[in-house]
Amino acid sequence: MYTFSNRLKIGAIILMGIGFLGMGIGFVTVPASPDEAKEMVAAHDDGHGDTHAQEGDHPAASADHPAADADHAASAEHDAAHDEHVYHQLTNRPWSALYVAAFFFFMIALGVLAFYAIQRASQAGWSPLLFRVMEGITSYLVPGGIIIIVIFVLSIMHFNHMFVWMDSEVVAEDALLQGKAGYLNPTFFLIRAAIFLGGWILYREVSRRLSLAQDASDDDSNFKKNFKWSAGFLVFYLVTESMMSWDWIMSVDPHWFSTLFGWYVFASMMVSGITVIALITIYLKSKGYLPDVNDSHIHDLAKFMFGFSIFWTYLWFSQFMLIWYANIPEEVTYFVTRIEDFNLPFFGMVAMNFVFPVLLLMNSDYKRINWFVVMTGIVILAGHYLDVFNMIMPATVGDQWTIGIPELGAVCFFAGLFILWVFRALTKAPLQPKRNPFIEESKHFHY
Repeated sequence: MYTFSNRLKIGAIILMGIGFLGMGIGFVTVPASPDEAKEMVAAHDDGHGDTHAQEGDHPAASADHPAADADHAASAEHDAAHDEHVYHQLTNRPWSALYVAAFFFFMIALGVLAFYAIQRASQAGWSPLLFRVMEGITSYLVPGGIIIIVIFVLSIMHFNHMFVWMDSEVVAEDALLQGKAGYLNPTFFLIRAAIFLGGWILYREVSRRLSLAQDASDDDSNFKKNFKWSAGFLVFYLVTESMMSWDWIMSVDPHWFSTLFGWYVFASMMVSGITVIALITIYLKSKGYLPDVNDSHIHDLAKFMFGFSIFWTYLWFSQFMLIWYANIPEEVTYFVTRIEDFNLPFFGMVAMNFVFPVLLLMNSDYKRINWFVVMTGIVILAGHYLDVFNMIMPATVGDQWTIGIPELGAVCFFAGLFILWVFRALTKAPLQPKRNPFIEESKHFHY
């Protein structure tokens, strides 16, 4: 039975505390008005002032110059609209940092759940020794899902402007959003989110109970039930994961869509989830737990990390190349914004998620070296955090982005919560299944 060390527990709590403080700083330092937002942007530009027209730059207004009056009014209206837009971007920043980190750690648990169901449905012989690790990680679906639902509710209550289609005034002036209102409306959005989360958590709890019951059983009936539940869940997952990616991520850019987007998010969550399985497995083995896990198990996990990194890159390039080459204004704007305003995180993410894992994990021998897998895994996780960052931030904060205290604070908070919840779940049952029909095959897995 795994014992949650006090050192790790205290470390996770400290991480949460630091993160909470960082997020708090982010929320209390947002501008209180468009004028204050304008001043903050001017100060950020090292005193160069607002790049937009100032009062003195407008044409002189007088009764003898009606054209100048009109120009002056139009320019002033434009400046006011710009200041209001920047104000919303800056007030969105701490919310967006919170949402990016919340979704990132939630998608890790969801990716592990899908991988776990695949192992169950395929009756894989190599992986049963890792089932308890996967079940511990997927326990995070409950707190992670609740936090995301709370963020959605607060968004609907207009505490932020991350989802512009939730603002009835915006929809009233946008014909495209009016056409999507039957699907993109707050009530239906929350109903769908509840169905997604309910289904995912239901499968996790049922499969976990059947897994534990199998250890105490004298036959394989619970194993067979788990197989059926897993096969059925994968059908549900493939549908709901795509819809979730449209709702929770793509709808922050409601004028843009991609038919590859569901698969793209799937690849990101799978490689992130498998990477966390590998990192936690290596950690537990280094502490004397999971004695039957050997280098071949780590090698297989690293192969999946490598394979899904290639798959993610294929989807990223396919989506980017087809949209960029077609050069349709409604579509290509998505990437133009990211290349112009998010150049470093956009292309840096590709290097971290493709070039780095390919170079390090292509060699079969390196996949058996634990510290090598850990180093690669850390880079992969950082890269896929940037992936989520690039999907959310351009639509919510635009060119006012940075990676500072709110972003790092949110990552620290959710990393601490994830560690605390997952490792506490690992203490609830023996780390090695006893009566899985393939447990002996998994123990003697070598090649």
